[in-house]
This record gives sequence, structure tokens and C-alpha cells, in this order.
Amino acid sequence: MAHTAAGRRIRKRKLKAEINVVPYIDVMLVLLIIFMVTAPLMNLGTDIKLPQSRAKSLEAPKDPIIVSIYADGRYALMLQRGKNREMTAADMVAELRAVRSRNGETTVLVNGARDASYQTVMSGIDLIKDAGIDKVSLVSLPEERR
Repeated sequence: MAHTAAGRRIRKRKLKAEINVVPYIDVMLVLLIIFMVTAPLMNLGTDIKLPQSRAKSLEAPKDPIIVSIYADGRYALMLQRGKNREMTAADMVAELRAVRSRNGETTVLVNGARDASYQTVMSGIDLIKDAGIDKVSLVSLPEERR
């Protein structure tokens, strides 16, 4: 060993060829805790009652076209604040195509019955899309105050 003038020894330090993984383990544990806390919050299958909403209403068209969809699959169409007329699916598509040919920026409001199945409402929306109308909005009632 080498000595200095004062008589002390000089040590040569050896370099370590290891990776310090402690910081990586800390980061991994923090991420694990974050994922464990947020995973239960990502539940997509909750029970909901669709027709009521507290959402602020959007600006409605002046003369709305309203398609009413009943629980038993019947359809009714109301044009420009007129009378709600029941009609078949084919008649409704033909009527909506005629309206769309006059006004390309037509918006249709869908008034689905509360007890109508999701499939019944979606079938009605598909008929509206088949008529060439892309702007479709759902109508809901304000939530009842309890």
C-alpha cells in the first residue's frame, strides 16, 4: 500500500458495476398503488335510468322535427309544431328524406319512451340515419326533485 508524507495510507476505491434499482422499485410501487386505486373506479356496467337528466338544455332548433319512439316499437313524427302523426318505419324514412332534401342541416330530436328498450330506441335512430340525417339528439325530462 502507498503511504502519504504524513504516514497515512491511500486506498484505491473499486468501481461498482451494479445498477442501483432502489429508485426504480419506488416508482414501480407508486404506480402499482395508483393502478390499484383507479381500477375499481373504471366500472362501466352501472345501473342507470336514462330519461331524466340535470344537463343544461342545448339550443333547440326553432321548428324541431321530433320522432317519438314508443315501447312497443311504434313511431310517430311531428314536423314544425304540428300534430304527432303515427306512421310506419318506411313512411317515416320517406318523410324524413323529403325534409332533408329541403334542408340539409336538419336536426331530429328523438323522444324515446321511458319503458322502451335500448334496442327499440337504437332501431329508431338507425331509421333516421337511413334517411340521411346525421344530427340526432335525445330528449329527456328534467330530474324530479325529491
